Amino acid sequence: MYLPHIKAVMFDIGGVVLQSPFTAIAEYETEKGLPPQYLNVSIASRGASGAWQRFERGELPLFDFYTAFGRDLSDTTNGNMWYTEYHKRKQTVCPELPRHLQIDGRDLFGRMMQSASSYDAHMLTAIRNLRAAGKWRILALTNNFGGYHDAGFLGWQDGPVPNHLRELFDFFYDSSAVGLRKPDSRFYLHACKDSGINPEQILFLDDIGTNLKTAKELGMTTIHVPNGGTLQAVKQLEEYLGIDLCTDTTERHRERTKL
Repeated sequence: MYLPHIKAVMFDIGGVVLQSPFTAIAEYETEKGLPPQYLNVSIASRGASGAWQRFERGELPLFDFYTAFGRDLSDTTNGNMWYTEYHKRKQTVCPELPRHLQIDGRDLFGRMMQSASSYDAHMLTAIRNLRAAGKWRILALTNNFGGYHDAGFLGWQDGPVPNHLRELFDFFYDSSAVGLRKPDSRFYLHACKDSGINPEQILFLDDIGTNLKTAKELGMTTIHVPNGGTLQAVKQLEEYLGIDLCTDTTERHRERTKL
């Protein structure tokens, strides 16, 4: 369904424009003998006071984050409670829970960042075609991290937001710079006010349901980007905008896609 009122397309970064860091979490869970989604549930359930959330708002230095992140995820008392509640909500059988955990925050975060260091080819082509069309503003709204410490280990030789990533967008909103993070509606509204674009004129792509929920409540059109489903999401974006976004019409497809 063509949506002529859309004036801007706003992209999440990790899991949408770049590969998902959640792949590394799943691999880490398998290594540790943890049930699927155990660590993700623990991260999300910490709420605003969690190490992950504080780091994305720019409130924790990197090495302090490593320590706090590992401590949060090693907490089986809360972790097991939250994971049990997660299965109750899903009405599924909860598997055996860990009695003891020792999570290395630096090791896990490093794996996540290295996993998310490559562009998704479908999304990169779509963004380039949108830029070439010149009809829509292109925004990024990302929960991200600041600083250059430990850059080699994390794969951040060019920083957490390299210029070649930032330059894909007309506006780039980074949670660690703004001091707000998704799904806080104030972060979305900050982007709207700064760019001069109303929420109703924005089409937003994200891989996390709670982030999309806030966007939808504000009046944005949303597209969910499931893990491994970027091509499907780009096809939906094509329908909304009435433009071919899958065909690489430039010579730039030969450029490196590694950050």
